[in-house]
Amino acid sequence: MPELSIGWLGQRIPYMVGTTSKRPTFLIGALGICLVLMAIFLNIGWFVDNWRTGVMLVLGAIFFILLIAGVALNTIFLVREMRRNEQHDAFLNSMTHELKTPVASIRLYLETLQSRQVDDGKRKEFYQIMLDDTERLHGTIEQVLRAGSAAKLGAKLNASRIDLAVLSQECLALARTRHHLGPECLNYAQKCPSGESTTVIGDIDELKAAVSNLLDNAIKYSGNQVRVLLELARPSERHIAVRVRDQGVGIEPSELKHIFKRFYRIPGVVATRVKGTGLGLFIVQSVAKKHGGRVYAESEGAGRGSMFTLELPVK
Repeated sequence: MPELSIGWLGQRIPYMVGTTSKRPTFLIGALGICLVLMAIFLNIGWFVDNWRTGVMLVLGAIFFILLIAGVALNTIFLVREMRRNEQHDAFLNSMTHELKTPVASIRLYLETLQSRQVDDGKRKEFYQIMLDDTERLHGTIEQVLRAGSAAKLGAKLNASRIDLAVLSQECLALARTRHHLGPECLNYAQKCPSGESTTVIGDIDELKAAVSNLLDNAIKYSGNQVRVLLELARPSERHIAVRVRDQGVGIEPSELKHIFKRFYRIPGVVATRVKGTGLGLFIVQSVAKKHGGRVYAESEGAGRGSMFTLELPVK
């Protein structure tokens, strides 16, 4: 029995020892596996959670930027639309004045001639005034029609060979007559080297309108003392330039890039005092582009005069 007991014990003890050594190992292994799995799950969960958070942050940032951009663009468009409406209102007011003034003047002189006996001298004076007002009215209408045609793309030019020197002097003489100015007020200078061509290919009516608009603009903004110089020069072998200098009110540097826009007039007292449609420089720029050239303005500031340059390719 003891042997059996011993044998039984000997058999039981190893069994008991083996049992007690495998359970802790299994538990520790299971615990380790669980901890590893938990670590893996936690890491994956953290990654997924942060990935979702990161995606949401990125999407939120994108939508926020788009929202801000939309609000900014909407504000810009609203401001531009308000400015455009202001320019249109100013244009309509100027056009109303430019149309009503000569019509009222013509009507007044016609009523005077109809209701009173006027001597021949006064009659001729009235006729001349009415002709001047008619010419002013015709010029305003032509300017509006020309601005409308200038805005159309693909318009064909009635091109011909034009001597820009002759055309410039004709425009200068016309400006003297239209504004009743003496020879000392409007001067001409030609700085092209002798033998250099002053011939361009273009539409003579449009080029006359461009040069005349530059002269009219310089005269209107010269104030009481008009001193305007029209200068013909050759800045390069391929281009010829018509430069119109004045000693008038000048232009602030910040306004130089805006003055060629349609209906745009420089804000301030001068703009309200000097009447105009805001179409002259826009027409000049359109004519320059159609002829493969350019126009630009230079000024040192208010009260220091300005210079407008129309450059065209020379033949």
